[in-house]
Amino acid sequence: MSVTEAPKKYTKKDFESDQDVRWCPGCGDYAILSAIQKMMPDLGIPRENIVFISGIGCSSRFPYYMNTYGFHTIHGRAPAIATGLRLARPDLKVFVVTGDGDGLSIGGNHLLHVLRRNVNVTILLFNNRIYGLTKGQYSPTSELGKVTKSSPAGSADRPVSPCAFALGAGATFVARTVDRNVAYMEETLRRAAQHHGAAFVEILQNCNVYNDLAWNVLYDRESKIMNDLRLEHGKPLLFGPVDDRHGLVLEGATPRVVRVKDAPERALWVHDDGNTWKAHVLSQLCTPDFPIPIGILMQVEAPAYEEVLLEQERAAIAERGPGDVAKLLVSGDTWRIG
Repeated sequence: MSVTEAPKKYTKKDFESDQDVRWCPGCGDYAILSAIQKMMPDLGIPRENIVFISGIGCSSRFPYYMNTYGFHTIHGRAPAIATGLRLARPDLKVFVVTGDGDGLSIGGNHLLHVLRRNVNVTILLFNNRIYGLTKGQYSPTSELGKVTKSSPAGSADRPVSPCAFALGAGATFVARTVDRNVAYMEETLRRAAQHHGAAFVEILQNCNVYNDLAWNVLYDRESKIMNDLRLEHGKPLLFGPVDDRHGLVLEGATPRVVRVKDAPERALWVHDDGNTWKAHVLSQLCTPDFPIPIGILMQVEAPAYEEVLLEQERAAIAERGPGDVAKLLVSGDTWRIG
């Protein structure tokens, strides 16, 4: 009788590589790295079956710091590499690590397609609203009028909401978390990693050198009370101090902030993370008019892209046989050059 070896039980330390971490002291990436390393053992996946793929940017150093397999690829193309890997090795757990510049500028087209296809990958987008690696130019998420080295008169670009982009592209799991709440970040990352399909997590992250306190409304103790909207499925969308709670209501398709004491309970917006339309509304909420939604905006089920393709391949082989590349190359019309 054969004895099946028990799966190895990992700790956070098992996922720490031997490479020196080379981010600026105080960077929010340290907290994200720690949260991911701490969360990984909970997935119960052998390290040799895990791959981290990144593009270019500060966040893209991530594969060096994870004691798993990984690729540090080219600017914006990590989603394309991840798609190819999932098709070639659907047994692997694949993470994509990108930033607001890498993922939404040169990589926007690639990010769109990995999401709409519902490739079974977990995408982590670090959003510090600036280009950090190239020393402080405005990014696709920088606010209108942002003064930087590349926009001395103020950016004329309207910022994109990463979560709205992901929802519009067709992601089946969309969430937002923040680097300074490690416990909440760990739970969000865990649920994203356990999702079957394209899971997208925007991580609001501080660049203390080139865009310090860009998310200060969620860091400062006083402002956080009125700007941090925690999403919990089946619960009303509430925020504000305990003695003066505020909430959201929907008037048709228009959200509005109300004082809880002034609104009937049945009127309060109750979060439903299976409602795609309401998730789109949530993704557009931002300060100063609304609090910032933090948590899972939406999660739904849909077939994964690689499973559909592999089933097509199996059906074709069953009908026509495994095929012969040599015969294919000389089949049909051919030309002799010489």
